[in-house]
Amino acid sequence: MNHRMLFINESLLGKRLRQDMFSQEGALVLPAGTVLNKLHLETITGHGLKLPVDEVEEVGPYADLSAGGSHHAEIEEAVGIVREAFEQMRLSRQIPLAGIRSRVIPLIRSSTGQLHLFQLLATLQAKDDYLYRHSVAVGAISMLLGKWLELGEAELLQLTTAAILHDAGMTQIASELLIKPERLTEDEYDTMKRHTLLGYDMIKKTVGATHRQAAVALQHHERIDGSGYPFGLKSGKIDLFSRIVAVADVFHAMSSKTEYRNPSPVYRVLQQMESHAYGTFDPAVVAVLIRKFMQALLGYKVMLTDGTEGKIVLIHPHHQTRPLVQTNDGFIDLSKDYNIQIEQVLARHETEAEFNLQAAAPGSGS
Repeated sequence: MNHRMLFINESLLGKRLRQDMFSQEGALVLPAGTVLNKLHLETITGHGLKLPVDEVEEVGPYADLSAGGSHHAEIEEAVGIVREAFEQMRLSRQIPLAGIRSRVIPLIRSSTGQLHLFQLLATLQAKDDYLYRHSVAVGAISMLLGKWLELGEAELLQLTTAAILHDAGMTQIASELLIKPERLTEDEYDTMKRHTLLGYDMIKKTVGATHRQAAVALQHHERIDGSGYPFGLKSGKIDLFSRIVAVADVFHAMSSKTEYRNPSPVYRVLQQMESHAYGTFDPAVVAVLIRKFMQALLGYKVMLTDGTEGKIVLIHPHHQTRPLVQTNDGFIDLSKDYNIQIEQVLARHETEAEFNLQAAAPGSGS
């Protein structure tokens, strides 16, 4: 479909996106409802994207926040507080636990309670402050996982605190290793892995912290088949909090852009976690993550690997990463045809009438 395109320039400032914006790889770049600012324009340009003129709209002079914009600001505030806390930890090895509990966790709780999952993920996507944003993101995703696993309120507070501090030991690792774009040498990797021991020691010495929170710093790179580090523990010896944070840690890392890696689309990360591409995780934790994020994709338009475009209309309970896709010609059941999979998410959910209009347009579909 040919759209008249808008150049990415300051004439777009203050206009609002009408639908979610995805990268060419299928990762969410900006959620629908975002009111564009300079950082957003730089992000769009950095992904090599253009905007169809019908995908932005004017907003009133007081509509300076996107849908969910106040919650985006809450995440940014949380990242700033964590940055300050981690810088303090870097210098003193002292964890300002009370400030994290009283200031960061309420911001995470508010944002996770209000934002659509993909809005939340886009807001959490790491920029040039990976360590701090990643810590907030793992806290937010762990809080969601804890809720979905029906943990009690006291456990949720403990879990979220532990998740925010899971990489506390990184504050004691030389900064040149943390930002090195090339593959680490074996010795450098061994040094990096010490962050688990360092974090454990820091949290153990923190007044008010619990043993379980220290255990998360120590165990979040353990895998239930014994293939992780630092001790190669197996399932029964890894705390539930550590198993939850391990999933949140890898999920956010693989769906985020870093200095040396582009983000993988969410559905691809889910597929790879399901197939143990990153090691073996607690199956109950992975299952709830996949179920919730795939349900959030219901109604989204997708392109399949054979070039067909369609809409996700059903998530199979036993094949959740291989949904039923409605096309202009019928249905494709990815749970039965393993030769085809999702190649790219194209747009947000839409009404049936809108979908049929677009599917019938010349040049659309397969």
